Amino acid sequence: MSKGDEISAEPVQRILAAARFAAEKHAGQKRKGDAAEPYINHLIEVAELIAASSNVLDPNLLMAAFLHDTVEDTGVTPAELEEKFGADIAGLVLEVTDDKSLPKQVRKSLQVQNAHKKSPRAQTLKLADKISNLRSILSSPPQDWSAERKREYFDWARDVISGLPSPNRVLKEEFDRTYARFNGVPE
Repeated sequence: MSKGDEISAEPVQRILAAARFAAEKHAGQKRKGDAAEPYINHLIEVAELIAASSNVLDPNLLMAAFLHDTVEDTGVTPAELEEKFGADIAGLVLEVTDDKSLPKQVRKSLQVQNAHKKSPRAQTLKLADKISNLRSILSSPPQDWSAERKREYFDWARDVISGLPSPNRVLKEEFDRTYARFNGVPE
């Protein structure tokens, strides 16, 4: 490594701490697809998509990528996230967290209705999450999902993303390519 390649260790240490925390909280969870991948794979993919979408890294956004499902899916509280990782990261996570006390259809409808209210960083996180989910459905869909169920998910994801007022250009292009693959459009 040349001298110009060196970076401060602190942001990398913080990102890895978030990754480890997420891995511990999601331990034992699997993706819904037929391959039943470890859930951490999804979180890594979301972080990787975000990291690849810009020449400048936002360490807090990468940390939020690892942590984005902890409140929704593991029982971690917003206060716990804020205490461990700070208000900015907790705020990003909460901005993309569904209220699990609501019925699933209401939560899905609210994602479409509230997309335009997301901050630019939360839009980036939302886009990366949806890309990862669509890719998963393409490569390893849940066994009990019909073609119609897959189509409904893809169309709903498109509706959410189309409501984002200023999506990350790189991720929006990747979302569009991934969406097109469902329709058999070659890359």
